[in-house]
Amino acid sequence: MTTVKTSDFFICTYAYEKRQEDGNVKRVKEQYVVDALSFTEAEARIIESMHPYASGENQVVDISRAPFSEIFFTDDEEADTYYKLKANFISLDEKTGKEKKESHCYLVQGTSTQNAQHNFDAGMKKTMMDYSVGAIIETKIMDIFLH
Repeated sequence: MTTVKTSDFFICTYAYEKRQEDGNVKRVKEQYVVDALSFTEAEARIIESMHPYASGENQVVDISRAPFSEIFFTDDEEADTYYKLKANFISLDEKTGKEKKESHCYLVQGTSTQNAQHNFDAGMKKTMMDYSVGAIIETKIMDIFLH
């Protein structure tokens, strides 16, 4: 299990003509996560990364900052899906003495929602924080391009 902090990650939606398994060409829009320092760099990196796979007209149709605190990767070759996982962390407010919840979103690679939660739990074993998983949702993210 590998984790990556995501302070400089962007979600790019890329539209291009893709050859289907039956040989036909179809225009598709796919989401990718790109490691970049700016919106401009994210656009350049997704175009460069997708160039070998795109034919015909292609363009970046949307770029936004990734809302994920970290990305959890797995070595499982069958884990080709990315899940958005919302975790609630419970901490004690030292001034008031009350418990407070803080939510964070993570991107977790897995084969299913159960496998994604297992991969997240395995990655969180290093921490001492109490947490609960609030939601796990399959994303449309196709791949992640790291530097």
